[in-house]
Amino acid sequence: MAPDATPVPSVTRRSALDAPASTPFSTLIRTASHEQHTEAENSSFMSDMLGGRLGVDAYRRYTEQLWFVYRALEAASPGLAEDPVAGPFIRPELARTAELERDLTHLGGPGWRSGLQPLPATEQYAARIEECARDWPAGYVAHHYTRYLGDLSGGQIIRGTAEKTWGFARKGDGVRFYVFEAISNPAAFKREYRELLDALPVDDLEKQRVVDECKRAFALNTAVFQALGREFPLSA
Repeated sequence: MAPDATPVPSVTRRSALDAPASTPFSTLIRTASHEQHTEAENSSFMSDMLGGRLGVDAYRRYTEQLWFVYRALEAASPGLAEDPVAGPFIRPELARTAELERDLTHLGGPGWRSGLQPLPATEQYAARIEECARDWPAGYVAHHYTRYLGDLSGGQIIRGTAEKTWGFARKGDGVRFYVFEAISNPAAFKREYRELLDALPVDDLEKQRVVDECKRAFALNTAVFQALGREFPLSA
């Protein structure tokens, strides 16, 4: 059973569940979380970084936080590989931890782990992923979706900005996190992923909980951006 979360107002629950029966779940989850997704994308830290207004130290700090998040996501993968709900989403070609570690070695040298601690917001984010992985596979899917499909889409914008702003080699060390070498056709892969979402073997009430968890995932991500924004305020 899914862990208890903050109750969702009845009007919100009805709006998602009352969508036309023909509406694919992948469309529903994307539409329902659009506001939270936009808030995350438009955070001051992300806007400043994508605008090339921050130094490479900010990019490194951001990459360090991603390492904690993906370590939580991917440490849970083996235990969920046979799960009927989460199992179909566990795809080795998505794994990012090793690529993050390669980037961090490039950014911080071989001793990059020394003294590294997650921001409190990152710690909360990773802890929620671990909780879902342990107790609620459908909730884990919500976090899996928000991270990996984002990497395959908007993440490519970050890669391009990093290459241009800080001089990383195209798809080379420093931006390998955003390079999915084992996925030859990202558009087709994302289409197949959405088909898995559409076939998620849970009932409508559980799908609503997944939508709510997706919103929560974006909120947790936004909290990390806010913390990074306080650490790297743009000089006037």
